[in-house]
This record gives sequence, C-alpha cells and structure tokens, in this order.
Amino acid sequence: MSLTLVRERIVACRRCPRLRAHCERVAREKKAAHRIEIYWGKPVPGFGDPRARVFILGLAPAAHGANRTGRMFTGDGSGDFLMSALHRTGFANLPTSRSADDGLELTDSYIAAVVRCAPPDNKPTTQEIATCRVHLEAELSELPRVRVVVALGRIAFDAYWKMLAARGMRPTPRPSFGHGARCEPSRGPAVIASYHPSRQNTNTGRLTPGMLDDVFRTARRILSR
Repeated sequence: MSLTLVRERIVACRRCPRLRAHCERVAREKKAAHRIEIYWGKPVPGFGDPRARVFILGLAPAAHGANRTGRMFTGDGSGDFLMSALHRTGFANLPTSRSADDGLELTDSYIAAVVRCAPPDNKPTTQEIATCRVHLEAELSELPRVRVVVALGRIAFDAYWKMLAARGMRPTPRPSFGHGARCEPSRGPAVIASYHPSRQNTNTGRLTPGMLDDVFRTARRILSR
C-alpha cells in the first residue's frame, strides 16, 4: 500500500460514528472567527517527508485547527508552538502552521495522530483509540526509515506502546511517561516522550519552547549516530 492510498483511506474512514458526527457538526456550526471558511470536517491524515526518520505522534486534530484546515497541527496555537520548535531544530522550513497551502514543508519528519477525527472535549474513548490504530500502523508501514518516534503527551505515548504490543513487540525497558523520557530498544525506533504542546501546557509554562527544542535536539543526536 502506498502512502497516498493510506491517506485516502484515512480521509474516507467512518469507523467511529461519535467522532464523525462531532466533526461534521463542528464543520457546520464553525467558530465565529472562522465563520466564512469551509471546514475540512473529515478524518485528517498525517503529513510530512515520506523519507522521514522522525515520526511525531500527537493526540488528535483540534476541532477548529486540523478539523478546519485538513492538516495536522495546523491552524491553532499548538501547531505554531510545535512548528516553531521544528523550525529551530531544522525539521521545518517555517516557524508557523496556518493553513494547508501556507508553504510549510517538513524535512526528515512526519506528523500524525493517535486519533484522526477531532474528539469532543479532546477526549477520545479507549475504543476509538484502538479502532484508529489501523491508520497509525498503515502510515508507519509506509515510512520505513523512521528511527525516532516523538510522542506528544501521555495518550500518544501509551498508544504507541499498545500498538507495539498488538504487533507482538515488547521492547524493554519501557520508561514511565515524563517529559524527555526516552527508550532506545535494540530493535525498532527510539521513543522520546514530550508534554503535548496544548495551550494548557504552553500557557502555564509546563512546556516551554526550550523544553520542546531539547526533545528534537535529542532526536537529532540519535539520528547522527
């Protein structure tokens, strides 16, 4: 299966009725600031460099971010915060992520999410995460050069380990989640944990630009070996 076909299947997915209903409702009702825009309103595939060695895994599209723009981490403050770090560390050509046609290009990195539809209150159910795993597995299978996985937030971190377990892979030792925690198994990509660049984390200083830069600098060091 090609990466293009994987993306097409993600966009056409209707496996989770609750999520599809929520995304479609948000796309109809819109946010006042975006009332004249046409929302994407469909599942959101990953994007980035098809030869990426760094795979960045988030939680889900934001209701008025990626659910509006059709591109992960695009159109909201979290996207700009993440892209600024990727730009400073050489993984992105722009420090912002505003729209799907803004000229942003990722180098040696690819961004995806555990769940491909915006969930109510940013809280997908355990079953929705499990159901969406097929898309994560399909994208990763088409990115054979990945050597580092950066998990943004505890849910992404746990979901990645559960995906490995479902594949019969249990690299050890698995670290407890914490910002900067990492695991470098003898087989498979290294995993680095980071706090999610949500407004709740960035506005309170729980996650600072320097902290996120350190995560991607660590990824750089692993790639340079």
